[in-house]
Amino acid sequence: MESGEAAAAGPGAPQFPFPYTPYLIQEQFMAALYGALEAGRVGIFESPTGTGKSLSLICGALAWLRDFEQKKREEEARLLAVEESGQEGKECPSLAGPAHPESQGTAGEPDWVTAFVQKKEERDLVDRLKEEQIRRKKREDRLEKIRHNVQLKYVAKRKRAEEDETKRLLQLSKEVLSEGAGDALEQLDDNEEELILAEYESDEEKKVVSGLEEDDDDLEEEHVTKIYYCSRTHSQLSQFVREVQKSPFGKDTRLVSLGSRQNLCVNEEVRRLGALQLINDRCMEMQKNKHEKKSDEENEGKKRRVSRTICPFYSYEQMQFLRDEVLVEVKDIEQLVALGRETKACPYYGSRYAISAAQLVVLPYQMLLHEPTRNAAGIKLKDQVVIIDEAHNLIDTITCIYSAEVSGSQLCCAHSQLLQYMERYRKRLKAKNLMYIKQILYLLERFVAMLGGNVNQNPSCQAVSQTGTVLKSINDFLFQSQIDNINLFKVQRYCEKSLISRKLFGFVERYGSPASAVKSNKENQKLSGLQNFLLTLQQGADKEAGTPQSPAVEAENDQVRTASPLMQIEGFLSALTNANQDGRVILNRQGTVGQSSLKFLLLNPAVHFAKVVEECRAVIIAGGTMQPVADFREQLLSCAGVDPARVVEFSCGHVIPPENILPIILCSGPSNQQLEFTYLTRDLPQMMDETGRILCNLCNVVPGGVVCFFPSYEYEKQVYAHWEKTGLLTRLAAKKKIFQEPKKANQVEQVLVEYAKCIKRCSQAGGQMTGALLLSVVGGKMSEGINFSDDLGRCVIMVGMPYPNIKSPELQEKMTWLDKKMPRATGQAPSRVLIENLCMKAVNQSIGRAIRHQKDFASILLLDHRYARPAVFNKLPQWIRERTQVKPAFGAAFAELRKFHRGKLDALFCGPGNGL
Repeated sequence: MESGEAAAAGPGAPQFPFPYTPYLIQEQFMAALYGALEAGRVGIFESPTGTGKSLSLICGALAWLRDFEQKKREEEARLLAVEESGQEGKECPSLAGPAHPESQGTAGEPDWVTAFVQKKEERDLVDRLKEEQIRRKKREDRLEKIRHNVQLKYVAKRKRAEEDETKRLLQLSKEVLSEGAGDALEQLDDNEEELILAEYESDEEKKVVSGLEEDDDDLEEEHVTKIYYCSRTHSQLSQFVREVQKSPFGKDTRLVSLGSRQNLCVNEEVRRLGALQLINDRCMEMQKNKHEKKSDEENEGKKRRVSRTICPFYSYEQMQFLRDEVLVEVKDIEQLVALGRETKACPYYGSRYAISAAQLVVLPYQMLLHEPTRNAAGIKLKDQVVIIDEAHNLIDTITCIYSAEVSGSQLCCAHSQLLQYMERYRKRLKAKNLMYIKQILYLLERFVAMLGGNVNQNPSCQAVSQTGTVLKSINDFLFQSQIDNINLFKVQRYCEKSLISRKLFGFVERYGSPASAVKSNKENQKLSGLQNFLLTLQQGADKEAGTPQSPAVEAENDQVRTASPLMQIEGFLSALTNANQDGRVILNRQGTVGQSSLKFLLLNPAVHFAKVVEECRAVIIAGGTMQPVADFREQLLSCAGVDPARVVEFSCGHVIPPENILPIILCSGPSNQQLEFTYLTRDLPQMMDETGRILCNLCNVVPGGVVCFFPSYEYEKQVYAHWEKTGLLTRLAAKKKIFQEPKKANQVEQVLVEYAKCIKRCSQAGGQMTGALLLSVVGGKMSEGINFSDDLGRCVIMVGMPYPNIKSPELQEKMTWLDKKMPRATGQAPSRVLIENLCMKAVNQSIGRAIRHQKDFASILLLDHRYARPAVFNKLPQWIRERTQVKPAFGAAFAELRKFHRGKLDALFCGPGNGL
């Protein structure tokens, strides 16, 4: 297709370069996006999947950035020209003195003082502009040289990098050889020496050491105006980067992709740790070791304790090269990792050093929404643009990021590990370390006591006397657990800076495994208690689980359960530092202390989103299905203090012709049974029979794949078992092969592959079997992110309305909080609106799976008469709502469906013009 350029209506309207002639709705989307960015708005943008949303976002946003940078350069040039023309022969007002000493400025100051201050501000501005121009020119020249001489630059950099690595390895070898045989206090080998906590100094006592070397200033530049693009998953981000590469902006945009250490680390020793928290801690420890190398020589004449491992990929020169390479050519995460391996440079830090000069930063939205992670990455939001894509579950995401849960087993396990660690190294630990360890031990003891247990006993063997769920405010929990006198902010900071969970993990790795070789000296014999305790924990937990697992899964679970519980607990401690009114602590007491848990529930996600919307120039929340948008406006933006006048909404239709979709709300089944799947009626045999009859009829007329969504796994299993008993399943299976969505995520791909193969076979072979029927679950793996395009989803059926479980204590607390916090705007209680919105968000995500491109077609069947109620009906996406038919009786609905699918089949087989 030829590339096109879209222009908004009117003279002087922005131009939007596009890889092909855009659809009208894409032009409208880009114009609305450009306007929102220019006016500094908070936008809620909806563009259904299949309408080219990613390209519209790319071309609309980057066109705005292009024009913004051009206007800024023109303004700079004008100011500098004015300054230069005003320099010659002009007397400074401050030196000439006031013409009228009695005249006063607006703030009560004489005019000459006001003029002097104004002139100084102008001069300062001009100086800043000149500095900025020099920096920009320097950066552009550097990147241009790399563009035109990549091979030469690469060879030189790699040669120096290899030389540096050789020197470093030689130095490490010398350090290892020069080490003493032991320590004055006790004899520890080098590996165990690394387990001991370094002397801790709080922020009040010492300025926190920066992550950069002292001579790394060149890596830090002033942040240019940029766009932060966030999405939910790594694959979605990679797909977006590929779209940028194909767009007209692909060659000239300075783009950097950010990811976690888990995705970007190229040090195999660290990658092998597997768990994200372990990788993070090990990486930070290696950095710390690098910066502390100088301190080895502080006490002259004394033997150094240990040669600490440093990362060979964390080097100034290598990362400077990687940073420049990233800015020269657009790369996704995979290409970035490959470049890091080739150049022996760290992609995780190299990409971060590229942020300041980048125009487009692509990152997972957890990284942007979690403030500590954002700050650690060097992301500065002041006057920048943020685009959050796939944002339909943004509120849930923020809630999950800042919520935390720990089990009784984890608490007891962490207490035992930490106690043994303290006993082992008591003589080697400084007073401040011992103080904080004792505080953490006390916290763990009190948390277990709140669950009705004792840390010194096996949690799997301690029965809980009063089972049930109790919710408490943060302050009540702190008082009742008797920890209100402990500064949790300081404890949290200590855990973060001392890397205690990493040290503890190493300690347990060394001594905690019953299979590990244990020396028979006195100290190690003391540790047998830890081994025995961990073994009983493991056995007790296995009994509680009650299900056999493969050795690999068991090993992985054991590692998480016994080796790193303190990491999980750190998250819970951090959550307790939230404001009292913004969250609740849930005490979930089950059969044993080990099965019980403490959970922090964030009630007000807006408190963590407020800083983003305050600092940014503009924020765009985008998605394929954003309806109902009331949640975003009220729970997120209004509570974050956003002026309603700053919020703008945009929703576009679909690119498919109206005749390619047939949405029907069905009120009754073939035997005139009213369809109302409430908790009271859905289990009735006649309701399950009626659902089966509807599916049998549909499978006779719908070709290819039919996807049927149930409200839960339990209900889907119940219906399946009922159909099996009544023989209805056999009738269904005669027409379409039946597949069920698995609960385990690692089995989903295999089921989808088999489902697709079956449909393809049936369409080629013809005969009695007409495709496949997939029984799925709302909120499951197949209701989001899976494309049922073309024959994979010719009909999507929604059984009932998937309302959340209102008996859930968490949901009840959220409802109570909303009723107190939010105004009663629509005549309905805010809690009732929340329940309805959660239901319709889930419905909209599920039914949007079928139509994925312009020539696709599908029917959508909503089985419940309640969908016809105006309050519910209006929450359907606009492009579906305006084409939806309400059918009170099954006969009329079936006739419409038969006519629709026969017409589409005729059009497919007979060519254009022979359709409906």
